[in-house]
Amino acid sequence: MSSSDVSSLSQLGRMVEAPADPQSAVLERVPNPHPDTAYVARFTAPEFTSLCPVTGQPDFAHLVIDYVPQDWLVESKSLKLYLTSFRNHGAFHEDCTVSIGKRLVALLEPRWLRIAGYWYPRGGIPIDVFWQTGNAPDGVWVPDTGVPAYRGRG
Repeated sequence: MSSSDVSSLSQLGRMVEAPADPQSAVLERVPNPHPDTAYVARFTAPEFTSLCPVTGQPDFAHLVIDYVPQDWLVESKSLKLYLTSFRNHGAFHEDCTVSIGKRLVALLEPRWLRIAGYWYPRGGIPIDVFWQTGNAPDGVWVPDTGVPAYRGRG
């Protein structure tokens, strides 16, 4: 990656405040050095937090984001800050999970993306949310998310 590829990044290598909400968070991308190769990139956020839009109580999830890049990769610090922006954001589990997936698809235009949101119980019921753009490309190894079904997850 050349210095011109990273010079346009506004967060990497700089002190940056956490965004107040997902809409104001800046997600950034960098060129994929292997656009001719189909491979899976995985991000795992085991301590994702948002707020219940009704009660304001915190909700916790273990997110697993897998994607097969095309021309772009998500810059990881911007992704971390984006995910952090949900800490003070009220939304239901389904909205958080699917919104994150759709925002990444809009930014990256990947060959394929899936997001798994394993939400910890509220009211005694865990809600797990899964979304993907379609079938994974042929010949790509997509490992299991590695998160077991709820049994006192921890």
